Amino acid sequence: MSDNEFKFPGATGVGSMPGEDAREAAKTVTGSFEDFPYLPELPARGPGADMIGRTAGMLVELYARVEPSGWRLADRPGRDTRRARSWLGQDLDALEEFTQGHEGDLKVQAVGPWTLAAALELRNGEAALSDPGACRDLAASLAEGLRLHLAEVRRRVPGARLVLQLDEPSLAAVLRGQVRTASGYRTHRAVDRQIVEATLRDVVGTHGGDPVVVHCCAPDVPFALLRRAGAAAVSFDFALLTERDDEAIGEAVEGGTRLFAGVVPATDGPLSDPAGSVVGVRTLWRRLGLHPGLLADAVTLTPSCGLAGASPAYARAALAHCVRAARSLADNPE
Repeated sequence: MSDNEFKFPGATGVGSMPGEDAREAAKTVTGSFEDFPYLPELPARGPGADMIGRTAGMLVELYARVEPSGWRLADRPGRDTRRARSWLGQDLDALEEFTQGHEGDLKVQAVGPWTLAAALELRNGEAALSDPGACRDLAASLAEGLRLHLAEVRRRVPGARLVLQLDEPSLAAVLRGQVRTASGYRTHRAVDRQIVEATLRDVVGTHGGDPVVVHCCAPDVPFALLRRAGAAAVSFDFALLTERDDEAIGEAVEGGTRLFAGVVPATDGPLSDPAGSVVGVRTLWRRLGLHPGLLADAVTLTPSCGLAGASPAYARAALAHCVRAARSLADNPE
């Protein structure tokens, strides 16, 4: 592995949590992950707390409002922008309360530029993805908004090393030309991979060399592209991997990229024993011919996606299960 790779603790969460109580969510997350807590998101509160609205509220000199079809760019900040910013402020207050004296990693999440471009509508109702100029403006606004957001989190939790997670569930669809137009009858043309990579690199660069994770809970994660764009780690749903991904994953690990493997189901159901949750990870390692001793340094365990659709009891159990499974992986990598 490379000399300049980032080291991360063995387990963390993805982002969203069930319920509407910011203090309860922050208490659960910080209690579950003493080494690697994160800023919870609570989309059950409604528009503005969802991942698109929350990130739209971070934009600088661009604004969005809720329409029946989704979030649409607007001329000025309105009620929806104010609500998104208010909820984010409440979440930061709660996080600050439960991270007093925290030193170590702390993760914050925002939607990445391409999923944002696929989700935010222009005034004509089409996705911003349809307009290259709008995509550039959106990425620049997001980059500046992230700089301000990260500075605010640093002010509140000065002992933390901030890890920025960019959520890009639509990235593969953007690359393949699978994002549907407003009519639903056509799809937007695929965006050139070099443009996708360069835009991601610019947004990753806003974190000033500190680690950035890109989360993509869809099939066909573009591991190589994300590595070239500067991602220190790639977060994915482990159950969606196929053997076609082996070569890219092997190259990522050998190049020092951390894998955030989503091995714990994100919705209610029976949980296996912790060792059982990582059988697939060990199998993948053997298939790739990688040294078992690399596992603890190369893999962080997470739920497969956000936990907004889970019950509060299951969400707590899933987070605790990630910690126990990471311990099992470290203790017995073979």
